[in-house]
Amino acid sequence: MTKQALYENIRRKRSFLCVGLDTDIRKIPAHLLNDDDPVFAFNRAIIDATAAYCVACKPNLAFYESLGAKGLRAFERTVAYLREHHPDLFLIADAKRGDIGNTSELYARSFFEHSDVDAVTVAPYMGEDSVRPFLTPGRWVILLALTSNRGAQDFQFMQDARGERLFEKVLKRSQAWASDEQMMYVVGATQGRMFLEVRQHVPSHFLLVPGVGAQGGSLAEVCKYGMNEQCGLLVNSSRAIIYADPTEAFAAAARREAQKIQEEMAGYLKERKIVK
Repeated sequence: MTKQALYENIRRKRSFLCVGLDTDIRKIPAHLLNDDDPVFAFNRAIIDATAAYCVACKPNLAFYESLGAKGLRAFERTVAYLREHHPDLFLIADAKRGDIGNTSELYARSFFEHSDVDAVTVAPYMGEDSVRPFLTPGRWVILLALTSNRGAQDFQFMQDARGERLFEKVLKRSQAWASDEQMMYVVGATQGRMFLEVRQHVPSHFLLVPGVGAQGGSLAEVCKYGMNEQCGLLVNSSRAIIYADPTEAFAAAARREAQKIQEEMAGYLKERKIVK
């Protein structure tokens, strides 16, 4: 999916919501456990319930890999279902890969040739040669820059002799690897005013923003400090949507939560005159 197509979806749906499919088999409604593929059954219901209110979906690979071959099969079925029934949704594999070049090349082949996702999250620690194999034409790299966890303080804010922090180096150096038509950045919602500093370095890039909802990040702050003239945000919500109700009514509850967030997002888009 191109950057322009993503913007058009945001304007059409008046939303920049990404639904995180962090599907934990220990948390899904008990009645689904009788299904031959309970994780996929849960995902399918969540996707159908929320597709009208979101522009992206983000399966987190850890939740699928933890189940072995059955989990990977559920992931593959989820991707295939999204492609067939909701092809307008931007599909992110949240895998946080990053390794030496030939290994990264195989990871990229797995996600972009076998699984057919639009984007994959990548860790930048090993540098350009570990990222470049993911820069496949027509696909996206979403580079970890400034994350929402407490441990972000351990390394991401470390300063060199000139006072430049590590996350700033990532933002500046990586722009030589790809343009804003192919690279996005992960910036956690809990970072608040730090979005202003991020935008100084990457004013026109999309930012994938986890941490709204269960992690306590503020959508209002993210929009105030991180939104650019064309939105430039994909804000992820996982647990607050997909686990809104533990009963057989889980899909309807997920729909309500997604619609609630979409309506708030529409207000911010309207304030910025991105939509009427």
